[in-house]
Amino acid sequence: MSVLLAMTIGLLVAAGLYRLLGPGRLDAIVGLILLGQAVNLGIFAAGRLRHNAPAIVTEPMKPVTDPLPQALVLTAIVIGFGIIAFLLTLQTRSSGK
Repeated sequence: MSVLLAMTIGLLVAAGLYRLLGPGRLDAIVGLILLGQAVNLGIFAAGRLRHNAPAIVTEPMKPVTDPLPQALVLTAIVIGFGIIAFLLTLQTRSSGK
């Protein structure tokens, strides 16, 4: 699973950089979106993914998951949506008459 996640992150970074270096402004926006998603997956993967592990300690010596990376990714997604909306508005306003 971690190999698939690492390959997905690498693919998103490569596609994001390719689009970021494209000729148009819309290419740069799409590249930033892809890079942001790659960073989100990287943060999520750094939190040691555990299947069906609770975030709150219910029993001693039972594996728990760290809720901090999940909160960071959720916050990054919300901020990313705001930045994308702002960039698309700037793109629309600059190309309009």
